[in-house]
Amino acid sequence: MNCPKCTSDKSVKSGKVKGVQRYKCKGCGCNYTVEQKSTAKSKSMKKQALHLYLEGLGFRSIGRLLGVSNVSVLNWIRNFGKEVGELSSENQEIQMVEMDEMHSYIGSKKTTVGYGLLLIDIGKNSSTSLLVTEVMKQ
Repeated sequence: MNCPKCTSDKSVKSGKVKGVQRYKCKGCGCNYTVEQKSTAKSKSMKKQALHLYLEGLGFRSIGRLLGVSNVSVLNWIRNFGKEVGELSSENQEIQMVEMDEMHSYIGSKKTTVGYGLLLIDIGKNSSTSLLVTEVMKQ
């Protein structure tokens, strides 16, 4: 065990705090604990959670499937939202959008204002969001 401050290997035990052994460096007098194993989840697991959320699963369901707490899933989704930031409001002319069963399902609902779909393409280095809306004529 090397001291995190001076990297000296001369240390002595210096008690326990909450059941974790502490050490004191003889060189600089720094008190430290042995670094614990990280419990951070991989980016691929967070990406999988985001995909499942966008497919319509709830936080609890995703947590059960991935073996993590539903609060962790909620925090991952919130952090992703903060990273994406505001969606750009520039209107782009789209020539053709192919929609299958989802279009007919949403169109069958009795809405008076209109309806839309949020399409998100998640790439390795960037994400693209597209909001497709259709206003029902009365």
